[in-house]
Amino acid sequence: MTKAKLIYDGKEYELDVIEGTEDERAIDIRNLRRDTGLVTLDPGYGNTGSCLSSITFIDGEKGILRYRGYPIEELAPRARFTEVCYLLIYGRRPNTEELKQWRSLMTHHTLLHEDMKKFFEGYPPSAHPMAIMASMLASLSAYYPDADNAGDLNVVRVLAKAKTIAAFAYKKSIGQPFIYPLNNLSWPANFLRMMFAVPTQDYDVPSVVEDALNLLLILHADHEQNCSTSTMRMVGSSEANLFASVAAATCALWGARHGGANQSVIEMLEAIQADGGDYKKFLDKVKTKGSGVKLMGFGHRVYKNFDPRAKMLKDAAERVFNALGIHDPLLDLAVKIEEAALKESFFVERKLYPNVDFYSGVIYRAIGIPTNMFTVMFALGRLPGWIAHWKEMRAEEDFRIQRPRQLYTGERQRPFEDRHTKWM
Repeated sequence: MTKAKLIYDGKEYELDVIEGTEDERAIDIRNLRRDTGLVTLDPGYGNTGSCLSSITFIDGEKGILRYRGYPIEELAPRARFTEVCYLLIYGRRPNTEELKQWRSLMTHHTLLHEDMKKFFEGYPPSAHPMAIMASMLASLSAYYPDADNAGDLNVVRVLAKAKTIAAFAYKKSIGQPFIYPLNNLSWPANFLRMMFAVPTQDYDVPSVVEDALNLLLILHADHEQNCSTSTMRMVGSSEANLFASVAAATCALWGARHGGANQSVIEMLEAIQADGGDYKKFLDKVKTKGSGVKLMGFGHRVYKNFDPRAKMLKDAAERVFNALGIHDPLLDLAVKIEEAALKESFFVERKLYPNVDFYSGVIYRAIGIPTNMFTVMFALGRLPGWIAHWKEMRAEEDFRIQRPRQLYTGERQRPFEDRHTKWM
């Protein structure tokens, strides 16, 4: 085994170098503190491998994303979301009978306990759908108290009921009655119908819209150790149940730097359009040092090349708009910005390429999903990845609670002197 050497305080220490299946290498520091008394400092964990995982592989320099070894470019256009859920969670593609049974379970566990409707009634109309989403996911543990013993049944419950919770959260926000799921529809079509049907008029889901949502869900299904997935593992490491862990991951996803990024793209495009549509003036501001203006939807913490998901979403956006006969100036604006940015050295030299958020918001907008629901849509897609990591971690032989270290920079020990009168 390859070794790395650390010299500290006149002593030499050998550290194992572990190699992954894609030739990634990591220095194993699991015994560093025990052997040397040292810890590593890595704010944001950008250089720290928190686990060994066989779920997703990313090579940001080459623009590679694979689920369980399958390239996203091959998987996403040809698979259905329910099959990808099974693949990520159980590590293999289901056979025909397994997939039939899996889809049946996902359909027949879609309903919520009727008592949960009272929770929705208690939220004000202004409640953000993500607030409702996270709290309702956590509340599932109250209705399924055998959470730690139900095993795979709770996996199904989360995946099936989450779309009902999301659709009900939307209906609550616009003051419309809830629409119950139908067992003869696919996962994406069922969700869309619950979103857009009303008691006086059903909603026939256009196939192009169903396919676009299926693609979006798959492209968001997992992305290695991001903020929300790491939160899922962190909370789950305490042996918190699946529902509580998913709720925590949902809260982590809520932020603008993570799941809220596609909302920021739409808001940016709307602001440019309101200012006369002069995208060149906007790009000049982005390039001006100290302006504070950012080009949202470009660049990525991991990818230093094209995000492989972005091109598929650009093509999907064009299909949706053409099929529905929609002309959205924001899509035209997005295309112009992408073309201009990819020609300018400022963006190319900084490896600022379009990411998945650049076009996903445009598609959601075309489908009719409001901006405040974008992060909820992200959460629905990311559920199978979260669950896969939760199960993988819990199955580890050395499964232990996660407990990062720190470097203390506060005051040294000092006496507490009497300064005030005693409490009355």
